[in-house]
Amino acid sequence: MHTSQRGLSLIKSFEGLRLQAYQDSVGIWTIGYGTTRGVKPGMSITKEQAERMLLNDVQRFEPEVQRLIKAPLSQNQWDALMSFIYNLGAANLESSTLRRLLNARDYSAAADQFPRWNKAGGKVLAGLVRRRAAERDLFLEAA
Repeated sequence: MHTSQRGLSLIKSFEGLRLQAYQDSVGIWTIGYGTTRGVKPGMSITKEQAERMLLNDVQRFEPEVQRLIKAPLSQNQWDALMSFIYNLGAANLESSTLRRLLNARDYSAAADQFPRWNKAGGKVLAGLVRRRAAERDLFLEAA
């Protein structure tokens, strides 16, 4: 399974587009639509480069979702999980109760785990509250 345009749009809407490198809320150098790999202070990119970086990051995370999730997924569930893993990384999904419940095919209980992932640097962030709510809504939406 691959990330749909709707999934990419969800990621873009929460990551935003920044063409100059910046430090995120926990001090990680970031650019484009939330890309962190290889980003250095003072770096700048074009919108086209940001799009390519996003697609490269998504292609890197798709095999991680396939590896970690054994339960059948709808396209909407896949896209919600891609937004989650794009933001939090594979290690957090791997160790999560969300993953355990999902692999047990308890989709409803798994969906209820999204809102728990609303902190960065130990603080609840309004943007993460909104993102997790949007991911949960998409996850629960009939395909």
